[in-house]
Amino acid sequence: MMPRSSPTAVSQAQAPGLPSRAGLGLKREHFSEVLHTCPDIGFFEVHAENYMVAGGPFHHYLGLIREQYPLSLHGVGLSIGGEGPLNAEHLTRLSRLIERYQPQSFSEHLAWSSHGEVFLNDLLPLAYDADTLDRVCAHVDQVQSALKRRMLLENPSTYLQFQRSTLDETEFLSEIIRRTGCGLLLDVNNVYVSCINHQRDPLAYINALPLHAVGEIHLAGFAEDTDSLGDRLLIDDHGAPVASTVWHLYEQVLARIGPMATLIERDNHVPAFGVLMTEARRAEWHLTQARS
Repeated sequence: MMPRSSPTAVSQAQAPGLPSRAGLGLKREHFSEVLHTCPDIGFFEVHAENYMVAGGPFHHYLGLIREQYPLSLHGVGLSIGGEGPLNAEHLTRLSRLIERYQPQSFSEHLAWSSHGEVFLNDLLPLAYDADTLDRVCAHVDQVQSALKRRMLLENPSTYLQFQRSTLDETEFLSEIIRRTGCGLLLDVNNVYVSCINHQRDPLAYINALPLHAVGEIHLAGFAEDTDSLGDRLLIDDHGAPVASTVWHLYEQVLARIGPMATLIERDNHVPAFGVLMTEARRAEWHLTQARS
């Protein structure tokens, strides 16, 4: 079966993307410092939903920073896996935002976050079966047609699995990419979190993915707890430095695909900008090693 994405989306698949360098999530606490110090960083990434207004200080600073750095837009509210139709107003505002800033990359999550008129401030898991696959592919096609560009789909962090699933997560992602022509945002931390929670081998998961489709990598920290049975439970909270186990997995990913744009994510307990730059420089070191 041929991919079902629109001709426009497919034609954008080879457009120049993010540089194969380390990037940081752009936080309001660091707007002024970034502009005053012009740090040596590959790109910045922002959550699209934080900028879906006509004006204000966020747009003021992002406009200035966008003049100097490549930009990645990362969506958290499209509800790609939702049972209902995509929110047309949300998609329109997203399209306007992309037209305004012309980012090098746009990505969203393999998750759902809405039910009817209710929006849930979370990224919830899917059942991996044929019906869900058809629905997600249709939504991805709709997004790529509306935005007139290829999107990246991020592998999720999960804490439960559905008994009615008939496909592995890697099979599900592979089929979406094959049918729609979208790319993969490989979140290495999510791989590690999910595989530990479900007692799977993270490297085997990586090897089962369509690595040729990776357009960006995410690295982040996690929190650790125990579940009701006393087993180890990892939580993708983006509130800590990248763990050594995730750095090791990242190194193995780069050995397979070569250098790739890599984002350091920190959304909670955001530290000083210099602390984040230290992690970015560590990612740059790994990227340099991958080039050699």
